[in-house]
Amino acid sequence: QVQLVESGGGLVQAGGSLRLSCVVSGSVFSIRTMAWYHQAPGNPRDLIALITGSGTARYADTVRGRFTISRDNAKNLVYLQMNALRPEDTGVYYCQSPPYWGSGTQVTVSS
Repeated sequence: QVQLVESGGGLVQAGGSLRLSCVVSGSVFSIRTMAWYHQAPGNPRDLIALITGSGTARYADTVRGRFTISRDNAKNLVYLQMNALRPEDTGVYYCQSPPYWGSGTQVTVSS
């Protein structure tokens, strides 16, 4: 059974930074494409970043230049470094490796 567990969320002021982590168990992690989604209150989940098994990264326009996705295949970890955070980045962040999801971690950015 594949499990994804996120961590690293919290409360931060606008302009600050956070690093989210997602650890994957029960799968051959190195070949999996991993993704981060953002769900703002009252909105659907939006794909904001993904990274392939070979390390190719893609970003949504809303986070490009501010967020960086990376992975450590030796530790079965994927990270999301979030800089220059904005109040609109508030929400729950989910780690995904299709078709599996983590349970999410809350990020709150105060103005």
